[in-house]
Amino acid sequence: MHSMNKKLILITNDDGVEAQGIQVLMEEMSRLGEVIVVAPDSARSGAACGITSTRPVSLRSLGRRGDVSVYACSGTPVDCVKLALEQVCPRRPDLIVSGINHGDNASCSIHYSGTMGAVIEGCLKAIPSIGYSLRTLSHQCDFSPYTSELSRIASFVLENGLPQDVCLNVNFPEVASLAGSRVCRMARGIWQHEWVPAHNPRGMETYWLTGRFSNLEPEANDTDYWALDHGYAAITPIHVDMTAYETLSRLQSLAR
Repeated sequence: MHSMNKKLILITNDDGVEAQGIQVLMEEMSRLGEVIVVAPDSARSGAACGITSTRPVSLRSLGRRGDVSVYACSGTPVDCVKLALEQVCPRRPDLIVSGINHGDNASCSIHYSGTMGAVIEGCLKAIPSIGYSLRTLSHQCDFSPYTSELSRIASFVLENGLPQDVCLNVNFPEVASLAGSRVCRMARGIWQHEWVPAHNPRGMETYWLTGRFSNLEPEANDTDYWALDHGYAAITPIHVDMTAYETLSRLQSLAR
């Protein structure tokens, strides 16, 4: 039974429907409205804005967990959002949230992130959308230091909305207590040393994706990486219109 009086919140992620982070997000968002979960049936980390176009995608109801309707999708996080909006949600959601990702999605990592791919898809559909990530290498985490802050940010967006073509990328440091929150820009950074060679049983050369992140401006105190390094939650507004407006006039000589 769906209530028209409550805010409708759609939740997804890229770690899979059974991941710890999405369970925490379900619990917190249930305090703010009616929640529907449509998430991948297994991990889709690194899926970015990928979609499934060469094979069918399945959608399976996992029933209700408390007051939350939960569905598992065989596709990507973006597939989950697309399917949810057309096949599951009884009306247009008031908010889409993705996460809580195990591992940060700061700086250039946003471009690879399935967590943020779902957020960008929601933004493209003109629905206020937020991605949450935690800088951790652990699959079992203590999320309690961050729950009040993620709820505060979600409540703000539910009340005030977001500008057209803008979504939020929120990253938390792994700390016992947050120093606060910073609204900040993406740090300029790059992943390096990204492949480790390995041999498969048949002797063929293969490679494991790994890598080490390099912050190219470690002294800049207005970036997401600075915030995380100093114990702050990093709230970064992301613009999905990728037009380089400042370059349009410089390229007019190419017009004909």
